[in-house]
Amino acid sequence: MTESSIKKLASTLLDAITDKDPVVQEQVCSALCSLGEVRPVETLRTCEEYLRQHDKLAHPYRAAVLRAMERVLSSRASELDKDTASTIILLASSEMTKTKDLVWDWQQAASGVLVAVGRQFISKVMEELLRKLHPGTLPHCAVLHTLASLSVANAFGVVPFLPSVLSSLLPVLGMAKQDTVRVAFCSALQRFSEGALEYLANLDRAPDPTVRKDAFATDIFSAYDVLFHQWLQSREAKSLGQILEAAVSVGSRTLETQLDALLAALHSQICVPVESSSPLVMSNQKEVLRCFTVLACSLPDRLLAFLLPRLDTSNERTRVGTLQVVRHVINSAAAQMEDKKPFILSSMRLPLLDTNSKVKRAVVQVISAMAHHGYLEQPGGEVMIEYIVQQCALPPEQEPEKPGPSSKDPKADSVRAVSVRTLYLVSTTVDRMSHVLWPYLLQFLTPVRFTGALTPLCRSLVHLAQKRQEAGADAFLIQYDAHASLPSPYAVTARLLVVSSSPYLGDGRGVAALRLLSVLHPNIHPLLGQHWETTVPLLLGYLDEHTEETLPQEEWEEKLLMFLRDTLAIVSDNAWICQLSLELCRQLPCYDETPQEKNFLYKCIGTTLGAASSKEVVRKHLQELLETARYQEEAEREGLACCFGICAISHLEDTLAQLEDFVRSEVFRKSIGILNIFKDRSENEVEKVKSALILCYGHVAARAPQELVLAKVESDILRNICQHFNTKDPALKLCLVQSVCMVSRAICSSTQAGSFHFTQKAELVAQMMEFIRAEPPDSLRTPIRKKAMLTCTYLVSVEPALDEQARADVIRGCLHSVMALLPEPEEKDGGCQKSLYLETLHALEGLLTSLLQRNMTPQGLQIMIEHLSPWIKSPRGHERARALGLSALLLRHFLEQLRVSALVPFHNLGLLVGLFSPRCADLWPATRQEAVDCVYSLLYLQLGYEGFSRDYRDDVAERLLSLKDGLVHPDPTILFHTCHSIGQIIAKRLPPDQLISLLLTMFEALGDPEKNCSRAATVMINCLLQERGGVLQEKVPEIVSVLRSKLQEAQGEHVLPAAQHSMYLLATQHCAAVVSSLLGSPLPLDSHTSMLWRALAVEPRLAAQVLGLLLEKMSRDVPFKESRAFLLGRTPDRVATLLPLSATCALFEVLSTPAAGPAVLELYPQLFVALLLRVSCTVGVQLPRNLQAQERRGASPALAARNLEPCSSAVDTLRAVLLRSGSEDVAQRMDLEGGWELLRTSAGHEEGATRLARAMAEHAGPRLPLVLKALACTHSSAYENQRVTTTAFLAELLNSNVANDLMLLDSLLESLVARQKDTCTSVRRLVLRGLANLASGCPDKVRAHGPQLLTAMIGGLDDGDSPHSPVALEAMLGLARLVHLVEAWDLRSGLLHVAIRIRPFFDSEKMEFRTASIRLFGHLNQVCHGDCEDVFLDQVVGGLAPLLLHLQDPQAAVASACRFALRMCGPNLACEDLSAAFQKHLQEGRALHFGEFLNTTCKHLMHHFPDLLGRLLTTCLFYFKSSWEDVRAAAPLFTGEQHPLPRPQAAQQPCLMPPLHRVPGAARGAQAAAAGGPGSAHFGAPDPAEGPGPRGADQGC
Repeated sequence: MTESSIKKLASTLLDAITDKDPVVQEQVCSALCSLGEVRPVETLRTCEEYLRQHDKLAHPYRAAVLRAMERVLSSRASELDKDTASTIILLASSEMTKTKDLVWDWQQAASGVLVAVGRQFISKVMEELLRKLHPGTLPHCAVLHTLASLSVANAFGVVPFLPSVLSSLLPVLGMAKQDTVRVAFCSALQRFSEGALEYLANLDRAPDPTVRKDAFATDIFSAYDVLFHQWLQSREAKSLGQILEAAVSVGSRTLETQLDALLAALHSQICVPVESSSPLVMSNQKEVLRCFTVLACSLPDRLLAFLLPRLDTSNERTRVGTLQVVRHVINSAAAQMEDKKPFILSSMRLPLLDTNSKVKRAVVQVISAMAHHGYLEQPGGEVMIEYIVQQCALPPEQEPEKPGPSSKDPKADSVRAVSVRTLYLVSTTVDRMSHVLWPYLLQFLTPVRFTGALTPLCRSLVHLAQKRQEAGADAFLIQYDAHASLPSPYAVTARLLVVSSSPYLGDGRGVAALRLLSVLHPNIHPLLGQHWETTVPLLLGYLDEHTEETLPQEEWEEKLLMFLRDTLAIVSDNAWICQLSLELCRQLPCYDETPQEKNFLYKCIGTTLGAASSKEVVRKHLQELLETARYQEEAEREGLACCFGICAISHLEDTLAQLEDFVRSEVFRKSIGILNIFKDRSENEVEKVKSALILCYGHVAARAPQELVLAKVESDILRNICQHFNTKDPALKLCLVQSVCMVSRAICSSTQAGSFHFTQKAELVAQMMEFIRAEPPDSLRTPIRKKAMLTCTYLVSVEPALDEQARADVIRGCLHSVMALLPEPEEKDGGCQKSLYLETLHALEGLLTSLLQRNMTPQGLQIMIEHLSPWIKSPRGHERARALGLSALLLRHFLEQLRVSALVPFHNLGLLVGLFSPRCADLWPATRQEAVDCVYSLLYLQLGYEGFSRDYRDDVAERLLSLKDGLVHPDPTILFHTCHSIGQIIAKRLPPDQLISLLLTMFEALGDPEKNCSRAATVMINCLLQERGGVLQEKVPEIVSVLRSKLQEAQGEHVLPAAQHSMYLLATQHCAAVVSSLLGSPLPLDSHTSMLWRALAVEPRLAAQVLGLLLEKMSRDVPFKESRAFLLGRTPDRVATLLPLSATCALFEVLSTPAAGPAVLELYPQLFVALLLRVSCTVGVQLPRNLQAQERRGASPALAARNLEPCSSAVDTLRAVLLRSGSEDVAQRMDLEGGWELLRTSAGHEEGATRLARAMAEHAGPRLPLVLKALACTHSSAYENQRVTTTAFLAELLNSNVANDLMLLDSLLESLVARQKDTCTSVRRLVLRGLANLASGCPDKVRAHGPQLLTAMIGGLDDGDSPHSPVALEAMLGLARLVHLVEAWDLRSGLLHVAIRIRPFFDSEKMEFRTASIRLFGHLNQVCHGDCEDVFLDQVVGGLAPLLLHLQDPQAAVASACRFALRMCGPNLACEDLSAAFQKHLQEGRALHFGEFLNTTCKHLMHHFPDLLGRLLTTCLFYFKSSWEDVRAAAPLFTGEQHPLPRPQAAQQPCLMPPLHRVPGAARGAQAAAAGGPGSAHFGAPDPAEGPGPRGADQGC
């Protein structure tokens, strides 16, 4: 292969070296090496050229190329020529120093190339490296590393250059500050020394054999000085160790001279605390210790003489550092220290007394080293072992040191942890320590000060014992005679058993103690082996199943006591048992600081005494216990009592006798007497002693055999307990309650309890209740109430049974004592307090369950729930939660115990469901869940009473459980939807007879202070009404009444809308019943009742039904009743009846609802007519007296009048009909015209009806046909007012053209004509008005009905016998309107009759009659138009005088009518002069000079009608006595004008008899008639011979 091919191939490979795959890179390097093996020069040149050309190539790839070159050079360097070698050296030097930073892989690769080349070309490489050493400048670390490597790789080539190298390096040695640089220098100095030593060792092969060791001494010593005095202080001792090793190996005399300084420096270095955990610092520490090892091996005496005195110093750092060195020397220079052991042991005396934790830790480590090397076998070694045990006993809380941040185990560096680990390791791994530690360690088991070390002690002893057992029985059995300091087997047994009662303390000492106890069985008693080998593993397995938090302490202690009982039974040696009991009693003071263990020790004593057969020993120990007990400690009192109780199992008589003896003994009396000296605490001290004795009696009763205890309860036990009930001491109270509780439980658990009659039961129950009531109701401080309730629980089941009152007192008292407690504390605030609360609650649950069990009937359950009911409804959430929890518990118990032998009704189901179901929406989630459980249990109770089996599962009831998840959700929508679903389930499963009780109970919940529950009640009520309302018809009045009353009590805004919906739902099913019930509501209607009425209008169909019923109710009863007048002659009072009045008010409320609009439109005619009639018949009607009194008491009389006054309420309701039906314009028109107010009054009612009709005709015409149809039957109404009102309404309709437009004319006329004969004057009058209204309403129809109209009017003129009949007045007014519109021939036939009939009214006392008659007279004249008959003309002439005189009438209306009439009469008199005078003087609005006018009129009358003067004169004479002064004065004036002063006969003659041709035809007839009639006699007979001359006549006139 040619050179160019090699280069191309190498270049190609080099291009591929930048591949990202490491495998590819490795393969490229291998290929280059293979190529270099064949053609090294070409390959190396190509690599050199590639690196030089690719200056930007990353250093990892450059390092790879350099490593490949190194591998080639390592085997082929000899084949290089000088040029190639120089090129490669330059390349490697450049690559190595290209960056000042430490890039180890790159620089190491370049250094390797230089070292490989230096094996062949050392001079060129050294020359290049020396060029890199600049004076006064620190060299590159890679250069130092390369020099060091070359010193080893080619010592013979490098050593000659060392003087030059050292001369360059030593001056800058002190400038090195960084650890990396110092490490590089130390490594280089080490390699230089190694190279020099190799060179000197092989001088025969050296290039210069004359080189000696001293040639490097000066330079190396200079370097040593820097390293020792400067760098060693900086903890870099690696190089120093190497130097020391070198100095020792060559036996340098310099070392001895420098030893003291060296030791001081090393010691100061080791005493400096290590604050860093970096590998470099730790390595430095090890190197310093290695230096001590080197010195210990060569100069042990000098070293110990330096170190041991420093153990006596009080400086912590010095002592710790020295101990560290001592430990290291003991381990690393064991042979040299062998004869120094006593000296070293004695020097540890002061360090053992040091209390510093760091010193202690160092001492323990030294002792550990001593154990491994036989030091503890020397005299004084026991002290070291005891020290270790003492440190093991240190409590963890007394170790203030905190672990370092890098420590993985926080306790790893603590003194106790180190000591425990050391003791175990020494016991298990150092074989030579076995005979030292066994049985020596046993003596540390019983002393109290070593209690903390029990666990490691037991573990070590177990291991040692097992090793001894393996060695043989003889080696294992302890020779107590030879070891007097060891505890006895009884002491060991007692100690290990007692400490096992707290198995998790001290790192699990219970397991360790039991294992040791099991291993030691041959040394305790030979018979225990088999039993303990079986039992102890079971105990250990039990502990493995639990933790400190889950272990049931009482159960565990009972297992240990059982273990002890079995042990005593197996031993069955009274002497051994008595000895054990004695040892147990001796150890009592050891546990004064650990009450729980002391309590257990008392139990062990009781158990042991119970197994003893010697009564004397038993009584002796019991007496000693009573005399030595520390009664001030509660746990000790409890333990003492337990001891007596357990002992009583076997020795009941002796135990009771000993207690009795102690009470009577001088010791007891003396102790009380002594305590009485201290007045401040005497009472308290005495109470403690009494408490202990009372507890003893209680435990004796609880533990003693059941067949024996009943005989002793009242005579021996309760007799000594009950005498202390009057105490006030809380501790004594608690002991009393506990003891009575235990006594009661003992009685209950006895097989003879059923036949036992407990005479003190009632007394004890009462006393327990006194204790409970004395407890603070809002806080739980002691377990007294818990224990008292437990006592009552046991007592309840004992005969005789409590009476009903006592049971109620117990329930109420206990509930009040527990339910009112503040919410239970959180666990973090007080675990004990929470536990006490839960236990107290469980006690209450047990008591209530026990009481319920005594009366397992629905009535008994009802009683229990009634007691809980106030708490269920409490405004405080925690009280509700507790009450619901108790209720759920009682219901579950009742359900579980339910035994139904015959099908009987669960009569209080509805009540209970109604109580619990609203709680499904309580604010507290737990309460909601409990409420569902209660309802669930109740439904299954019902199923049970229906005959279903206990295991039957109802699909509907089971749905309740699935709904509980919805109650957890805080969203109110979801919550109340769930409540609705619960209501549906209840509705499906509730018997019909329970529905009303359920509803009534839920109505009670409407006023619940918890709004959520109140809302839930409304939801469920409506659900029940919707689902089951159909069966409630008979209960509607009760439901409505309760709902109304609850609305008045409820405060929530949600209640009223829900109640309205309830009323709506009920009405959709029982409308008539609901309406009747609501009508029974008292008046005035309150706001809630009004809203209930309005609820019935929300749906049009129901609203129409309700309106129809209300109309029927309003019309059924008489509108009023007449009360008998108090005074004779007084008009009876009309008093409104209640039903129509209530119906009217209800109608108003219903009509006030906008939703009632469609129903109002549907019933519009009936509503309008009924209310119009109601208005008419209530005008002037009074309220009943009771309602009047309410109104007088009311705050707002105006409001009362508006709401209750019968007519006003009817008017308001009628107005509401108009507004709701869309007739707002009618209502507004009435408002503007004051029509509503007129309707309310008797005087204006008729006008009000008229205005209403007018407004209806104008704004509601299309509705009138149906209204008239409804009014058609009212003409026969029994009530006059109704006939009047309807007639006025109909009459006014004819005043509008709407009657004709709607084709109502004929029906209206027919209806009015039918009323003409009505007995009521007002009706007849209004009929005439209505007929006359045709003139203005339909004038074109008058002619067609003229005869009928005229007949009616003329008939009206003749109505009644009264001279002033209003009918006649109305007839005159009507005729005045009609005469112009009727046919002439229709009028002519009655004209004279009318004229004659109205003539008397001219002088009527009533202005209206005068005005109407005179105007009608004028209209009659106007109609004739000068074409009247002579008969009527006579009436005209006869009326002239009254008309002329009444011009002076005091009433302007009469005078105006007279003017009108005279003007109308003028044309009919055929006298133009007279007519002209009338037209001139009598125009309306013109002032009239009566005298002048009268003079003119008389002249014309005398001139034209001389024959009428007599009649006129006669008529005038009538008015001389007129009651009107002005008329009376006008009469003589008129008479005077007709008869002036006498004249000559000739002059007067013509005036007496004017020529007939001057008188109109009618007048002539009259004159002729007068000539032969009475008129002639009255006026005198004229003389025919004397004819009047015109002049004379003129003059006379």
